[in-house]
Amino acid sequence: MAKKQKTSGGGTPATVALTTAGTPFTVHAYEHDPASASYGEEAAEALGVSPDRVFKTLVADVDGELTVAVVPVAGQLDLKALASAVGGKRASMADPAAAERATGYVRGGISPLGQRKRLRTVLDASARDHASICVSAGRRGLEVELSPTDLAALTSAVVAPIGRA
Repeated sequence: MAKKQKTSGGGTPATVALTTAGTPFTVHAYEHDPASASYGEEAAEALGVSPDRVFKTLVADVDGELTVAVVPVAGQLDLKALASAVGGKRASMADPAAAERATGYVRGGISPLGQRKRLRTVLDASARDHASICVSAGRRGLEVELSPTDLAALTSAVVAPIGRA
């Protein structure tokens, strides 16, 4: 992977965080279709990348604390597994407005990197099956590709099996 590539519209907090950390990454931009039913599947198709290598960033409420879950777009988040991974009892999807306020990103463009408020993060263990994965760069139509090890380190993520097919 190369260092950050120039993209139209400048950097996002996610790409700034990666650059500041000196982490190798590649930016992939594509034309976002507002009518698309799934942001993650749209990204995988537009980039020509297998959906098991493109990860979506979801925000859940685990026992009253917002928690980020990073799972493949090809599957779903297992809320019980997420709660267990962080020592919690109950998890539910967070209110979208609360997720946007806490992360500083809009739904469909939430990145696990460069968030306004650093949230507890869990990365699905399947990420380790790949040399690199793609996650949102903080804007619809913009993805960053990086190693899952670097993503886990930069977000202080717990790596656990939280996705299901």
